[in-house]
Amino acid sequence: MNPMQFSALKQPYWRWVLLLVFSLLVSSSFSDPRISNSGLFCGNSKPPNGTNFVPNFVKEMQGLLEVINTSHFASYHLNSTPPMYALAQCHQDLSQNDCLLCYAASRTRIPRCLPSVSARIFLDGCFLRYDNYSFFQESVSSSLDNVSCSSNNITMSGEDNNKRVNLFGRNVDYAVGKVTRIALRNGGFGVEQVDGVYALAQCWKSVPAEGCRQCLQKAAKAVRGCVPKKEGRGMNTGCYLRYSTKKFYNEGTEAEHDHGFSGISIIIAIVSATSAFLMLSLSAIYATYARLSKRKKELKNLGQISKRIDRSGLKFNYETLEKATDYFSMSRKLGQGGAGSVFMGILPNGKIVAVKRLIYNTRQWVDEFFNEVNLISRIQHKNLVKLLGCSIEGPESLLVYEYVPNKSLDHFIFDEKKANFLKWKQRFDIIVGTAEGLAHLHGGASQIRIIHRDIKSSNVLLDENLNPKIADFGLVRCLATDKSHLSTGVAGTLGYMAPEYLVRGQLTEKVDVYSFGVLVLEIVCGKRNTTFTKDSGSLLQTVWTLYRSNRLPEAIDPCMRDDFSAKEAPNVLQIGLLCTQASVALRPSMAQVVQMLTDKDCEIPPPNQPPFLNASLLEPTNSTRSYSTDSFISNAVRKIQGSGTSSESSRTRSSDEASRNQ
Repeated sequence: MNPMQFSALKQPYWRWVLLLVFSLLVSSSFSDPRISNSGLFCGNSKPPNGTNFVPNFVKEMQGLLEVINTSHFASYHLNSTPPMYALAQCHQDLSQNDCLLCYAASRTRIPRCLPSVSARIFLDGCFLRYDNYSFFQESVSSSLDNVSCSSNNITMSGEDNNKRVNLFGRNVDYAVGKVTRIALRNGGFGVEQVDGVYALAQCWKSVPAEGCRQCLQKAAKAVRGCVPKKEGRGMNTGCYLRYSTKKFYNEGTEAEHDHGFSGISIIIAIVSATSAFLMLSLSAIYATYARLSKRKKELKNLGQISKRIDRSGLKFNYETLEKATDYFSMSRKLGQGGAGSVFMGILPNGKIVAVKRLIYNTRQWVDEFFNEVNLISRIQHKNLVKLLGCSIEGPESLLVYEYVPNKSLDHFIFDEKKANFLKWKQRFDIIVGTAEGLAHLHGGASQIRIIHRDIKSSNVLLDENLNPKIADFGLVRCLATDKSHLSTGVAGTLGYMAPEYLVRGQLTEKVDVYSFGVLVLEIVCGKRNTTFTKDSGSLLQTVWTLYRSNRLPEAIDPCMRDDFSAKEAPNVLQIGLLCTQASVALRPSMAQVVQMLTDKDCEIPPPNQPPFLNASLLEPTNSTRSYSTDSFISNAVRKIQGSGTSSESSRTRSSDEASRNQ
């Protein structure tokens, strides 16, 4: 956040009072990503049995994100089975940041349709669709086009009902007709206002001009049927059209505006303004004073944060980092995470660094962000990526980390060619190093207990000697020494999240232990936990089955079959199963895990059955995607809770059998 954004607070209070009162008299347009759901439509077709549809869906959404980062329109085609085509379109009046927020909202809601091979979602600011055929130039469809009318009728005083409806209907008819013509002249987008009726039209960029005309004309005809409702939305295959009695779009768009005021409108505006001024002046003064007090406090906090960063030596100049990354050139891009993009930067002294360009930059978020910066900068360990500093002076916040040349672990263990470079000793050293880094975070050398919340292969980087370094601390939480757990919103990656955290939001160090256990199985087996086979299910379930039948060596990555230690490798897999037990109390601490890995005389207890998830619950991610709570996770929670009884009984049976086998 830029401190200059608050410089206006130094002006006298009376000037702020006048500005606020003036804002009551003049209609203003505020930034709004418009993420209200207008319509979610799921297809009826399901993918063929045995196809890897959900991972392909994730790749498809990631492909869209990479394009829509810098554009209001994106299309993507994945040559998979079945093939996947996807399209995203933000309305042209949205800023790029609001476009990203709107796409993110649509991306978290559309998985409700999975595993359907087709779905469309209309938000009030953007559109997202995926399907199994190329639909990019489609404009209208008798089966897909929809119209939505609000529930409330318009109210106008001084007229009888028929005249009121007729007047409103004429205004709607003129507004939607005019906005259609404007959009057709301006590349598919337009806004218009006619005597209290506001209208917006948006065609998808992939639809040809004639298709746009056909789509908008059909949508205009449909929404006219909503009169006398206050709002109408036409949601067609190739476009979106909306009218409302409230102004919902932003000014300063590329569309042509041909606004005017009739004599009646001017009289009404003057009378309304005078009444508003008399009634709201006192309220405005009080509200302004309260707002100023709050903002002055925020400015004071920001100043204190800036001073702390200056004293700590963590401060970087924004222009320096901008030049170091060649102005965030795509050729310097290292990866894309849930909170932002990472670029390679070369500082003036020749030092190579990794610069993370963050998406979120709000006043509410800034305090938490810099608390995490100060927290992580004090935690130093050979197996943690070192935070070198940050920048808060430019238009966006930047984090500066040490540069780790070999990228992330998932680029090795899940790649058939690169996997051969990681022999057993190297994989074992990566497991031990990651365990030691986590143990340090959990308070191994200090009173600070830090929970990472997103341990996975893509967040473990490898240096030039293939030493592991835990990265991406965007979701960390600090746990006080007197607290047993935190209750918090669920955030992380499906397939790596512990059941008690996913279901109840209970956050302890054992959440990281569970994720580490999954990571151990992936490293040793060379397979993703989120990859399902028809016969044995998930990786976690496969390893457990082999453990029960004393065939653990069969789970080991085939490219290491002639290289691994016959005793050490199965022991490591057993430790992974210990870490993924459903019971929090039965999971070892990371300090105990390090001891079991490094002390050959340390006894490894038998594990109980881990919790198994159905294939439909897990959304396999690529190396960068992490998710906060959304409807997709909510569905997973319901299914896990539904199967809790059977899992518990299975764990009891396995424990009894393990006791008998000893």
